[in-house]
Amino acid sequence: MKTLGKFVLYSIIALMNAGLIWSIFILSGLGNYGLSVVIGAFVILANIAIFSKKGYPYRYTLPAMFFLFILTVYPIYYTVKTAFTNYGTGHLFTRDQAIQILLNDPNYLYEPENGNSYNFKIFIKLKNFKPTEDFIIVLYNDKEILLSEKPQEITYNSKGNPKNAFSELKPINEDYMNITINGKTYSAFLKRKLDDTFRALSINEKMNNVLGFEDNKGTKYVYFYSPTDPGTFKNASFYNSVLRKKYLGVLELKNYDGKRYRLSSRFIYKKFSEAYRIYELRVKPVFVNNKKTYKTIIFNTRTNKELIDRDSAFWDYNENGDLIRLIGYSSFVGTYQFDRIRKDPKISGPFFKIFTWTFTYAALSVLFSFIIGMILALMLNDKFMKGRILYRTLLIIPWAVPAFISVLIWRNGFFNETYGIINRFIITNLGLDPIKWLNDPFWAKVAVLMVNTWLGFPYMMTITLGALQSIPDELYEASSIDGATRWTQFRKITLPLLMVSLTPLLVSSFAFNFNNFVNIYLLTGGGPAMPGATTPAGSTDILISYTYKLAFEGSRGQDFGFASAISILIFAIVSGISYFNFKLSGAFEEVSR
Repeated sequence: MKTLGKFVLYSIIALMNAGLIWSIFILSGLGNYGLSVVIGAFVILANIAIFSKKGYPYRYTLPAMFFLFILTVYPIYYTVKTAFTNYGTGHLFTRDQAIQILLNDPNYLYEPENGNSYNFKIFIKLKNFKPTEDFIIVLYNDKEILLSEKPQEITYNSKGNPKNAFSELKPINEDYMNITINGKTYSAFLKRKLDDTFRALSINEKMNNVLGFEDNKGTKYVYFYSPTDPGTFKNASFYNSVLRKKYLGVLELKNYDGKRYRLSSRFIYKKFSEAYRIYELRVKPVFVNNKKTYKTIIFNTRTNKELIDRDSAFWDYNENGDLIRLIGYSSFVGTYQFDRIRKDPKISGPFFKIFTWTFTYAALSVLFSFIIGMILALMLNDKFMKGRILYRTLLIIPWAVPAFISVLIWRNGFFNETYGIINRFIITNLGLDPIKWLNDPFWAKVAVLMVNTWLGFPYMMTITLGALQSIPDELYEASSIDGATRWTQFRKITLPLLMVSLTPLLVSSFAFNFNNFVNIYLLTGGGPAMPGATTPAGSTDILISYTYKLAFEGSRGQDFGFASAISILIFAIVSGISYFNFKLSGAFEEVSR
């Protein structure tokens, strides 16, 4: 049984290693080197823990360690990496990806005004009466008929999707026989006899009589689809999902006269028309330190001008001679994102206001909720108070109700300017103007603190009750004998002993409120907006909500690089708070023992 158990164990370990190593190669192939390195580090540590005697205690932490690496270590690495780039709207691609888009994207094609266009028909090989991916294309217009095989030359991008496909066109003779292309000879089989009457038909009429083609190896290709023939629309799903997606969508057909054809958006992809790439790669000689070298450039074939590469983007001249931005790419910018916080007044001003408000919000939330919670705890700690259990139960309700529900009730039920309870029944009865709870910076901050105090005081009350019950009654009895008043007992005994127990919890509560994204986002959305700010900064934004809006909700698009830089600052601040909290609670000393 021991041998069998070891075999099963080592088999599971081998499968785990194989799966993780396979994922490393896949991720590396996709260009995600960071995640592949993180997984590789986990594989090494996991095998050390499994096969080393010294690593035995860590075997049981492997599942947690895996998620630690994937959900904590890698996001930290990725955030730090992004903070030193300009990654965001307008700079979402790598430089190589941007170049490939300029060279291959159908949007960067031009069609001559008087260029030729052709209708087309697909003839396909059937296997067990089902279509295969082996096909030929026939292009035709009023002047000629051309034939092309399935493209043999296909290039793919890093995700495995087709990027380019090429094939040649050959003219079909009047007899529809012996059309040679790429070493194969094709002949058509027709509905009617090939005679002078057939030859006198128009090209469209001739094409309507073509049932299919057969090559010199006996392979038959039957008429399958044409976007202008309703009788073949039943085959449209296979055409669109397979043939067009894999081949025709990126197919470039080269004619015998040198002209090139693609599916044309001008004809809603129902015809092939003459089309050429606007941009292509060329080699340009340059002199560096009086030495001749060669530089690869992107060249505009229409204007005969080189694209300008600057500010992490490619620029070109339009028809009026104006310089226009074509596409941007992500690049390393050093400490630029951090410098923006210090040097740009339209960013630094709102940022430091948000920074200050974040500390103020967290500190006041803890202070107000602690004061109210402590007062209630002192009242409920009275042994002679009747109904203490009922009061405790009722006062814990704000903590028991999910926070997002409470926040939305406060927002719509209490702070609505028109029909909110406070404005409608209290403020107006006092003869005062309605308060703009969510549209005035001061009152929005008051609203945020009120809601956070409401949500936080039950927690403070609960932990204070627990701490109060740990204070010996003898201390109060002795102080009473010495003539101490209730207030003196509170100042000299209760509060100092409470702070010894509660300070670590208050610090952790401060850290929680420092990143309390949900309450801010659901109540005010960070608003009202700060005037003059070039970033989506709001008067009640805290750093985490500001970072979220920078990353996902900016009016100028997404700014992941700047958001990552601020995330690093938040990480540093929270790490400092956590360190301070550990020191207060004596955790480091306990661990060292």
